[in-house]
Amino acid sequence: MTIKVGDKIPSATLMQMRDGGPKPVTTSELFDGKKVVVFALPGAFTPTCSAKHLPGFIQHAGDIKAKGVDTIACLSVNDAFVMGAWGDQQGSGDKVVMLADGNGDFTRALGLEMDGSRFGMGKRSQRYSMVVDDGVVKELNVEEPGAFAVSSAEHVMKQL
Repeated sequence: MTIKVGDKIPSATLMQMRDGGPKPVTTSELFDGKKVVVFALPGAFTPTCSAKHLPGFIQHAGDIKAKGVDTIACLSVNDAFVMGAWGDQQGSGDKVVMLADGNGDFTRALGLEMDGSRFGMGKRSQRYSMVVDDGVVKELNVEEPGAFAVSSAEHVMKQL
């Protein structure tokens, strides 16, 4: 079952590179009492993700946060080392929090897993964005396979 607007974010532990190593971040720490924009993508360093998706949120981070957003988070079914290196390469800095869902547990709990085995990628996240206020989904934008439109920073900015 896929998460929908009005649902509470499921409890999970993600990983983030901090202080030179992977550190756990619970969904409670991430979402409770905060307004958060999360965008997820199939994989770090992949073409659309690197050329458009993450760069758009980095570019518009100031405008998004000016609309009352506490945190912008990028999520992928990759490990924390890969997400950290990709964030460094892309210059995410403190604009976008790079989160790893290494085993895909959170992605599966959301019902937003896709099978990229045809491309040698295994189980990954669908491309989506969502606005979460105090742990409750307020907006959810899931892309059709191969598309990049409703999960973009520009689209999310219109929803804030």
